[in-house]
Amino acid sequence: MTTAIALFTRDLRVHDNPMLAAAAEADRVVPLFVLDDDIQRSRFASPRRTRFLDESLTDLDENLRGLGGRLVLRRGALVDEVCRIAEEVDAAEVHICADVSGYAMRRQARLAEALSAQRRELRCHDEVVTVLAPGRVTPGGADKDHFTVFTPYLRRWLETGKRPPAAKPRRLRLPSRLSIGPRPAGGSADGTWPGGETEGRRRADRWLGGGVRAYHERHDDLAADATSQLSPYLHFGCLSARELADRAGRGEGPEAFVRQLAWRDFHHQVLAARPEAVHEDYRPRGDRWHRDADALRAWKQGRTGVPIVDAGMRQLLELGWMHNRARLITGSFLTKSLYLDWRAGAWHFFDHLVDGDIANNCLNWQWVAGTGTDTRPNRVLNPLRQADRYDAGGDYVRRWVPELAGLGAGDVHRPWRLGDDELGRLGYPAPIVDLDQARERFLDLRQR
Repeated sequence: MTTAIALFTRDLRVHDNPMLAAAAEADRVVPLFVLDDDIQRSRFASPRRTRFLDESLTDLDENLRGLGGRLVLRRGALVDEVCRIAEEVDAAEVHICADVSGYAMRRQARLAEALSAQRRELRCHDEVVTVLAPGRVTPGGADKDHFTVFTPYLRRWLETGKRPPAAKPRRLRLPSRLSIGPRPAGGSADGTWPGGETEGRRRADRWLGGGVRAYHERHDDLAADATSQLSPYLHFGCLSARELADRAGRGEGPEAFVRQLAWRDFHHQVLAARPEAVHEDYRPRGDRWHRDADALRAWKQGRTGVPIVDAGMRQLLELGWMHNRARLITGSFLTKSLYLDWRAGAWHFFDHLVDGDIANNCLNWQWVAGTGTDTRPNRVLNPLRQADRYDAGGDYVRRWVPELAGLGAGDVHRPWRLGDDELGRLGYPAPIVDLDQARERFLDLRQR
């Protein structure tokens, strides 16, 4: 009688989970999650993501119970805890989904070595976190292990066959001598982002049944809230990116949505090939970033005096999430209007985003800073033009910058034109940078 361990990491679901499906082929299965000490003590364990994780683990436990299993929860060094459980139940195999961060790949290598010493096998499953595995499509050539430009990657991505959906196990049987341990603690309910596969699938059903059809027309409308907002559920693997791509359907809206899933895969394949891009410039431009603690603080607090920027930053603080167009605007403002290091922005986002994903966050920041994969590294997103185009009526700014709620569309994006006395009455700051000069200053600094 064979026993396998299904080691959950960033795949907290029972539907379309190739890792779980493969482990369920054994006679007995131990569904296991380890609260890894290294991660729990790090900055990556932000309060919002920790709460979402706790709720997702509780939901996973309930779903596993519906299959006859339970989630075994341990806390400590992941490699030690997995090996201890494997010895306790005499597991022949441990199944895990492959991931792309430098830490995840090093941890996976240590686990494989430790299990091998016990005469056990680690089986890593691709295309659990992403639609396509990072190395599934490459541009060709001995020195080209990943695509560096999105458009040719997208063409290949769309042409490449996707794996078939993984069947949800019908039944799971636990080893009789297993020490189960405590149940997941749950988490304080958050009406904005309740964690777990059950909630993720409910939201996905609603999105795919309606909003996705107009996605191509409305995804940049800041005030409309017309995006899927499924990113936290994708980050923790409560939803399968492969399943979403398959279910999206046809038409301009669904195709635009699937393109975003391809962008996600693109960033994962870049990070898999260049894990140092988390903290090093992917394409160095010789930047000598300014250091200005006051400007950085104003940006973090949403007090820059540029309403569209401040609205995005306050949405982040309030919700733990930000509209993607606002992420681009606020990122460009930090790196190209203030000329501050993209890493400071990336870490602030990590501190607050419930969907803080290391590949997407860092590589999107590098894209907007011009140190990443953008083919126009010196492009500057003028926040006023962005505001006029994507928040023409000013509703997004009024929602998140209540000091300006009484201003009309002609003034809400440029309140400084009302004069210092009116700004003082409103309690809103003057701009901390001259936007007309910021672009030329940035280009001059880049050319030095």
